Amino acid sequence: MLDGVLIAIAAHVLVGISLVWDKILLKRKGMRDLSFYVFWLGAISIFGLLLIPFGFHMPPFRIAALALAAGFCDLMATWAYYAALKAGQASEEVAATGGFTPLATVLLSIPLLGVHVAGVWGFALMTAGGFVMFFAEKMPLSRMLPSVVSAAVFFGLADVLQKLAFNGTNFVSGYVFFTIGTFAGSMLLLLRPIWRRQIFRDSGEAPPRSKIGYGINRFLAGVGSFLVVFALSRTSPSMVEAISGVRYVVVFAGAYAVTHWRPAWFREDFTRRALFVKALGTGMVVTGLILAGLHGNAIGSAGPG
Repeated sequence: MLDGVLIAIAAHVLVGISLVWDKILLKRKGMRDLSFYVFWLGAISIFGLLLIPFGFHMPPFRIAALALAAGFCDLMATWAYYAALKAGQASEEVAATGGFTPLATVLLSIPLLGVHVAGVWGFALMTAGGFVMFFAEKMPLSRMLPSVVSAAVFFGLADVLQKLAFNGTNFVSGYVFFTIGTFAGSMLLLLRPIWRRQIFRDSGEAPPRSKIGYGINRFLAGVGSFLVVFALSRTSPSMVEAISGVRYVVVFAGAYAVTHWRPAWFREDFTRRALFVKALGTGMVVTGLILAGLHGNAIGSAGPG
């Protein structure tokens, strides 16, 4: 399980870096519509088919359906996630989602995976760290909260469905169907005329520099997302989501750096109180990671992991 924890840490560091970059890009012309942003994120997931020569075999229909559903849920979660990111500040949104998602994941894991909880203190500290950072600053809750809660629930459901799929097939087979589900979800966005117009309009309006930046960032985020899924195949989904605390530590540091050194990109509020509370939350996350690593089986699912 320890290798799964280490993979999850690396994954969330990469995703955290990509989220800071996303916040910068979402401020630029031609990159502001969520339909455009999420469509291409889902569309490029089709490259997951490149893994077919490396151990793919056709799983049972039930397992394939679980992986497809997980991919679709992941795209829905991504839409809500970026809606919250656009509405609020990067450090706040990631902290908020980081506090809710582990809780949603473990609550869904109990009936669907039959998890047993042992050595719960590491998991509890990581999750509590997210809640501490969630209340660090005043946030536009009326705009952010529905998106944050929706993202948490769908991310949690996607993680649990992925774990169920991996329990019934190998990693490559499960991941291929997961990416097909994400790709299919992005294609469904084209069915709504207003989203279809936004997708093709923004594709033409976005300046070349933004397109290159978007492409590089999608690759970075893709590697991070791949490692998240790989970690799910090695350990429990609740632990992988709890480790997402690393993500908002990275985002907080990145947002602080951009605000002070490149405020033209975006600016966030960093008061003394916010710095203190977020430092406390960061310490809780790090302590939770150490406890989880020392315990080795902090949270385990019923299936093989």
